[in-house]
Amino acid sequence: MTAAAKQVPDSEWLAKLQSGHRTTLARAITAVENETAGAGDIISAIHPHLGHAHVVGFTGPPGAGKSTLVSAYVAELRKRDLTVGVVAVDPSSPLTGGAILGDRIRMTAHTGDEGVFVRSLASRGHLGGLSRTAARVIDVMDAARRDVVVVETVGAGQSEVEVAEIAHTKVVVCAPGLGDDIQAIKAGILEIADVLVVNKADLPLADRTVKQLKGMLGLTKREGWTPPVLRTTATTGEGVDTLADKIDDHADAEGGLRASPVHRVQRLLAGIAAERLKRRIERQDDPAMTELCEAVLRGDVGFDAAASRALELLVKSKD
Repeated sequence: MTAAAKQVPDSEWLAKLQSGHRTTLARAITAVENETAGAGDIISAIHPHLGHAHVVGFTGPPGAGKSTLVSAYVAELRKRDLTVGVVAVDPSSPLTGGAILGDRIRMTAHTGDEGVFVRSLASRGHLGGLSRTAARVIDVMDAARRDVVVVETVGAGQSEVEVAEIAHTKVVVCAPGLGDDIQAIKAGILEIADVLVVNKADLPLADRTVKQLKGMLGLTKREGWTPPVLRTTATTGEGVDTLADKIDDHADAEGGLRASPVHRVQRLLAGIAAERLKRRIERQDDPAMTELCEAVLRGDVGFDAAASRALELLVKSKD
């Protein structure tokens, strides 16, 4: 019998999960990540127990030092006696679909700390930098009573805005000397930031980058919370305590961040439905979809009507 088959989500299992039993947590995450036969039972069992964790997303351009900063942030949370779950989304191998980098290598400072649980997930080619099951993995960590769940994305540029769909507080990490690159990415990840961080602040051009980010914020209209622009040097820990304070301030300012994650479930369902429709439309051996596309090409059917028809075909199919 497999580990997944032995993992029956009864009251005893739930109690072990909530008590922080690492093996139970690891097996539950594996089940929901791989969408095994028992994954649905696990999701149903934990659903009434969600809403404890504060989900903090770290994103930003490659090379900004996100992994090192996340490790330093986790260390600061542990100083505050908070339990932490880390979901590190890595680029995936085009051959196996598995994670290539394995962010756990960069989290070795927390090895042996029972208060920290790190899981690397492969992005599996998903453009938003998040695997389809990342939200479910976060929910398992939430149900395991982790106080904070940190999500670190792969750093793929503007597509990283997807982190906004699953994180309560979004931290965008930049490196000194971005220059015109800020203009290139501001329509994407900078606009979803709740906290902006210039990491590697001991390097030249850090002050200039801070000014550029503040100037960009001055051109946007946002109600309520105004994202602070912070300086950190993750390798020394400088500024990380202030970063942790500002993340807490955002949680307090927004209020109700730890409420039932219905919105996240809605977004997840929408994503799954969109994936299924995309696969159906792109199938080469589907006469109905081929005929529909040809009708659009001839101008017999408009795109809106064709999209509605494609949805109808998807609902009727067993795919």
